[in-house]
Amino acid sequence: QKATHLENSQGKKSQHAEEANFYMNCRAAYLTVLKSSLENIKSREQLSLVLQQAGRNPSQKTINKYWTSQTTALNFDDFCAILKKEKPATKTELLEAFGKIDTEKTGYILHDELYKILTTRGDKMTWDEVNAITEQADFNCSGKLDYNKFCDLYLSTREQCCGTARARLEGDSRLRQQHFGNQAESPSEGITPPVPKPSPRISRKTDPKLPKGDSRAPSRPSSAQSGRASLCTTVSVGANSNRSTKLTEPDTMKEWQCAQSKGCFYLEEDGEIISHKYRLHLPQRSSVCVTIRPLNVPQVEGRSCHWLAVDTALYILKENETQENLQLVSFTELHNKEVFGWKGELGSGLYWLLPFTTGCRLRKGKAQTPGEAKLLCRDEDGELALTKDFRAALLDVFETIDLDGNGLLSLEEYNFFELRTSGEKCDEEAWAVCKENFEMKRNELTRQGFLDLNLMEATERGGDPRDLWVTLLSLGYNKALEMTEACPFVIAIHAERCKPRIRAVCLEAGGPQLSRAVCSSVLNRGEARGLDGSESVVVHTYRSTRRITSVIENKSENKVIIHVNNEQSKNCLNNRGLTVFAVEVAPKSMMVCQHVVPLKEQEEWIYNCVHSLV
Repeated sequence: QKATHLENSQGKKSQHAEEANFYMNCRAAYLTVLKSSLENIKSREQLSLVLQQAGRNPSQKTINKYWTSQTTALNFDDFCAILKKEKPATKTELLEAFGKIDTEKTGYILHDELYKILTTRGDKMTWDEVNAITEQADFNCSGKLDYNKFCDLYLSTREQCCGTARARLEGDSRLRQQHFGNQAESPSEGITPPVPKPSPRISRKTDPKLPKGDSRAPSRPSSAQSGRASLCTTVSVGANSNRSTKLTEPDTMKEWQCAQSKGCFYLEEDGEIISHKYRLHLPQRSSVCVTIRPLNVPQVEGRSCHWLAVDTALYILKENETQENLQLVSFTELHNKEVFGWKGELGSGLYWLLPFTTGCRLRKGKAQTPGEAKLLCRDEDGELALTKDFRAALLDVFETIDLDGNGLLSLEEYNFFELRTSGEKCDEEAWAVCKENFEMKRNELTRQGFLDLNLMEATERGGDPRDLWVTLLSLGYNKALEMTEACPFVIAIHAERCKPRIRAVCLEAGGPQLSRAVCSSVLNRGEARGLDGSESVVVHTYRSTRRITSVIENKSENKVIIHVNNEQSKNCLNNRGLTVFAVEVAPKSMMVCQHVVPLKEQEEWIYNCVHSLV
């Protein structure tokens, strides 16, 4: 019985893997021609092109079968259904077709015969099109076509075409993230719910506490067919609405003890966001106030501080026996302008502080080519020197990486900089060499020492600025020395009855810990509503005056694909960069669907989202 169960289990896994591979190939082909998996095929020519990208070679007869006089559009689901029916031709089938022409089984077909057949039968080709075939040296010789070689080349070309489309999808994290799934590593990855609730609150009616206009309108995405399980969520937020989320300091907080640390969000090449992570130690139970805000680093006059508009938050997790088993305590949802905070009571012990940003405002922009700033120059004596602009940028960098804000860089602080820019650490021996050559105080590098260190690196390379640009680009600067792909921040912890201690321990992506924390916070503080017609899929929506986050929970034994349509939203910006997309949720798991913030905070914004089950 165990063996049979194991075989059945393996069979199901194999079947699921095959199905997942099939749909991945479908998406790869579809997104080669169309911008989104929810954009419709709008013409016969487009249908033919998409089928070719999927390794099919459709005849007009095949196209006519699926695109009739009544057809105006086909969606992604229709495309998948066509591919299931229209299997790609095998070599055996191709050889059989040629064999009907080559009745003597010589393996060759005369060009004259080929011209006659291809220009008069079936989907008639032109002479030029046939010439393109007969002129290929790989499978033509002495006025004959070697159709065995032709079949091999045809099949390898088809394989290469499909492989290129698949590689493009898998290699472009933006495509993967925007169209299917939230996890960059795997589109079907999800977070297992921490503890299944016996009866989650699933709203059947409009919540009377929500602003006027909240409803469950039956609108669906353009590609969602009638009868599918769906849900419409509408939230209207007034301009500069604070409601009960205003952060106010306790009257006696000036007398509390405080610990601070800086940090930074960095945008990776693939769109992933990494940041410092922290451990907080409280020697005894105390009332605390935890805040995070963007760091206002002085900028050269005339340059904008892009990162000051980036939303920030901090998730507080209690450390138990293992670091893998962290328990969410709370997160910073109170705010006063750009400062977000949390007030409450924390017991003694160790906590993890995980910085978070939605990615709505810290994201890859359109490639711009501003004039490249000059980094190096020659002084009056002909010696290499830092330009004024580059020197100012390096001082800003110093301000950002000086985590404790004491005006000096410790070896630990400097190593965060090294890991980010070079991927390596500076050991004690190398630090001792730095101490001999550059200005230090109390075994920590000064601002001048940091500037001199960068100048020395440029001098050693003969004034070649390429390595300097590698450093600057990795720290979020563009070629105009503007920080556009990073957001420095500062965290402060005030404690009433003890001295808190905070320490940055790593610089990495949020990972599963942060994903679980975000999902748990939405489940705890948001509204749960099941899709009409499918109670196994629940959409949890957390709303505040500054952001909305939705989490999709899949309680079923099978993966689900949810189409998400934000076309009716007003003055909204989401982290995916698309108004219409789809997410794939693994069985018995949950995942963040999207984060949404106001495009213009001074104006009212309306979140209107339709979730539909594929």
